[in-house]
Amino acid sequence: MKRIGSLRWISLLAATAVFIGCESKPEVKSGVGADSNAKSNAAPKFSIAWSEYPSWSIFGVASDVGLIDGEAGKMGSIEKKYNVDIELKIATYDNCITLYGNSQADAVCITNIDILGPAASRKSVAIMPTSTSNGADACIAAGIDSIDALSGKVTRGLEKSVSQYCFDRCLEKAGKDPAKFPFSQMDPEQAAQAFQGKTSDFQSIMVWNPFVMQSLAKRPDSKVLFDSSSIPEEIIDMVVMGADSLKKPSGKEFAAAILETFYAMNKRMADPATADKTLIGIGAKFAQLELADMKKVVIQTRFYGDPKEAIALFASDKFQKETMPMVSKFCEKYGLTPKPTVISFGTGEGMVDFDSSFLKASEAIK
Repeated sequence: MKRIGSLRWISLLAATAVFIGCESKPEVKSGVGADSNAKSNAAPKFSIAWSEYPSWSIFGVASDVGLIDGEAGKMGSIEKKYNVDIELKIATYDNCITLYGNSQADAVCITNIDILGPAASRKSVAIMPTSTSNGADACIAAGIDSIDALSGKVTRGLEKSVSQYCFDRCLEKAGKDPAKFPFSQMDPEQAAQAFQGKTSDFQSIMVWNPFVMQSLAKRPDSKVLFDSSSIPEEIIDMVVMGADSLKKPSGKEFAAAILETFYAMNKRMADPATADKTLIGIGAKFAQLELADMKKVVIQTRFYGDPKEAIALFASDKFQKETMPMVSKFCEKYGLTPKPTVISFGTGEGMVDFDSSFLKASEAIK
């Protein structure tokens, strides 16, 4: 699972965005195509950078079943419908953000928290939410039975990231001051391994799936102190496009094709005849999880499988007036954005614009 290393942007005012800790030329692999060998020399070409996470791995499976063909120069059925050639660029989450920030990808799979950094140098449009964390991000402890008992003890996880956002917000919801709960930087996979191995002084970690599920399974003495289910619809996984890419010829058709692909795959997940096979396919691209675990994963990472749900999220007062202002303050507090980010909702005025028009079009043709 690769939703790691987020929000390390230090300077976003330079000519090209730089993401600390990443290579200047990230290695990228194109998705494996479907059976179609149709060439698309005449079709406008677009790319989407994605990493291994449940509602993003769905695009890799869509390529496997032929809805799209992730290899540049070939087209699946949805690409043919919209006459766009879509290249799937799979990379680590860090490198996906780098690709997007450097305009090497037209779109990116990213969270509502992590987009604020690159948007400071590349005006961005959130065209759809794909899922929300509903317990997938959790603080796990051993030998600590309550939130009060956690006070003063070090919790390890990825600083300045979705993990720390969830950590701080869950504590605030519990009426606690995050400043009294030390949070120490550590790669989540390494933190989980140390915790599972009962390394001395590793009593508490803040991680996400599959590390949550693995840690609870390997340490029967551990428990979840709190998780993202206590901050519903605050951590949102999304597809975001560069405003510049939307203005390209067929940019809107590319956006429409991405949405149709996502919802077509969700129909396969809802259909008893294809549900298990689809989950197995997603699990193969997400930490090699088996079917039983994937059935838990899609509860803790709840998909927005219907455009109506996605439209309602973007339009809600809570998301517009509470969630995103809190996200912006978090980014400012930890120095993750050079200045307050202007956020808009369908007006196109913000550096990040949450535009429901593509979702409404998908709902109309669903």
